[in-house]
Amino acid sequence: MEKESTQSEIVIHTPYIQLGQLMKMAGLIETGGQIKSFLSQNPIQVNQQPEQRRGRKLYPGDQILVQKHLIKIKGL
Repeated sequence: MEKESTQSEIVIHTPYIQLGQLMKMAGLIETGGQIKSFLSQNPIQVNQQPEQRRGRKLYPGDQILVQKHLIKIKGL
């Protein structure tokens, strides 16, 4: 049985957030040190493009797909 897709929104209070910080906010990793191995084991797409850089800057309107979970970035 295939896992269904889920969706959530993360609101940021700064102009951007880095991919590693987003993964912590979303509860996908516990510490920043885990992001490197997480990225190597889990394909991530940012705006439908593959992404491996933990420091990738994400802005309001960006969409991140990880483990069949779509995260949308919203700003204030």
